[in-house]
Amino acid sequence: MDIAVFPDNRLILGTLKLRCALGATGITAAKREGDKATPAGRFALRRVLYRADRLAAPRTALPVAPIGTGDGWCDAPGDPQYNKPVTLPYAASHERLWREDHLYDIVVVLGYNDAPPVAGKGSAIFMHVARPGYAPTEGCVALALADLEAVLARCGPGDCIHIHAGTAED
Repeated sequence: MDIAVFPDNRLILGTLKLRCALGATGITAAKREGDKATPAGRFALRRVLYRADRLAAPRTALPVAPIGTGDGWCDAPGDPQYNKPVTLPYAASHERLWREDHLYDIVVVLGYNDAPPVAGKGSAIFMHVARPGYAPTEGCVALALADLEAVLARCGPGDCIHIHAGTAED
């Protein structure tokens, strides 16, 4: 099953029609590291990470693992671990997954630029919890926590997110 995402900040999964936040510069088919755009395309839902100190494990058929205080994600294009999980401290540029702002209380790792990663094509593209007011992301897809939990409850191995550059009718 595909989760459909559209540039008007809509996410559709079956009968669910939800508001989402996208990258500050919109959706692009030519994603580059640091461009603040959400990549267009169809990407597998790889696994779910969550903050066990804040939430119970989300109900989903996807693989689930807790986030630890030393978990990070490399975003340095020249590093051999580019667009891969790393253990902190880590010398190259990285994102910390253990965040205080709740955005990564649940993180869905998307199969974007990971088989194998291409340097500079973009990293750490996730589906995660939205900021208050659905402020734009750095390139991820973000939902309200309850909506993200509802989506995950319907997802399993083989499911994908399809991020559309164009619009669709309701």
